[in-house]
Amino acid sequence: MERRHAHESNVTEFVLLGFPTSPGFQYVLFFFFLVAYLVTLVENLIIIIVIRLNAGLQRPMYHFLASLSVLEICYVTVTIPNLLANFLREDKTITFRSCMAQLYIFISLACTECILLAVMAFDRCVAICNPLRYPSIMSITLCLRLSAGSFIGGFSIALIKVAFISSLTFCGPNVLNHFFCDISPILNLSCTDMSVAELVDFILAIAVILIPLLLIIISYFMIIIAVLRIPEPGGRWKAFSTCASHLTVVIIFYATTLFIYARPRKLSSSESGKLVCVLYSVITPLLNPLIYCLRNNEMKQALKKTKQMTGAEGF
Repeated sequence: MERRHAHESNVTEFVLLGFPTSPGFQYVLFFFFLVAYLVTLVENLIIIIVIRLNAGLQRPMYHFLASLSVLEICYVTVTIPNLLANFLREDKTITFRSCMAQLYIFISLACTECILLAVMAFDRCVAICNPLRYPSIMSITLCLRLSAGSFIGGFSIALIKVAFISSLTFCGPNVLNHFFCDISPILNLSCTDMSVAELVDFILAIAVILIPLLLIIISYFMIIIAVLRIPEPGGRWKAFSTCASHLTVVIIFYATTLFIYARPRKLSSSESGKLVCVLYSVITPLLNPLIYCLRNNEMKQALKKTKQMTGAEGF
């Protein structure tokens, strides 16, 4: 049998199966994802605007929160608009290059969020464990470098992952049992030895997920020790309450991400797997702004102040 070279591929496009249901329920799903997308955009844009307009929020914690909001906007935009279009059209194909581009951007943003959440944990750790030195340690220069480093690290790691995946041969079938181009459904369609690509993907997934998670755990361990040393119960609660929103987001994000990506073997594209993907790629970006705003008194006050400044009654 003639051996195919890694760069050859008979597949020029994929079919995104999405959520195969009755036509009527397709419109229900379209409405759900459309509302989720628009609300996510509005929520995160409000957070970015509020942080930009309020001098009291010009601190590292809120700089990172604004970066996270930018990330969430990009996160949903890379997947949901194409999903909405597929609900309304018969042709649900996506070209091979477009699929690889979507895969790269999505993985890049996911990797960036892992790193950024670790950076935010480090920021809270410095603020609580070294409050007097916090302004000098977390300078604006360091904040910008940490934010930029999160994006550079995330996009660089994703480039390696996608380079190995895109070099595989795809001979058919070309139906992706998913609503966007994700790693496992694509690997399932490869017709050549994918052991190297799968190993590289797994090692990098472990590195970009577990290393930031380990740093987060260490940061919170140090935070807990520092909080327990505070003599007044009210002071302990006030100190730890500044971390509550971040910790909630970390738990939701990592619980779903570890379920999907931190496995040595390719996942089967099951319906339950797609539902988990909806949770971390759609629901989590929708909930994150609410978590940060509802549990943060400074953000609540800033929202009220911005509403008064702009005269936006519906803001």
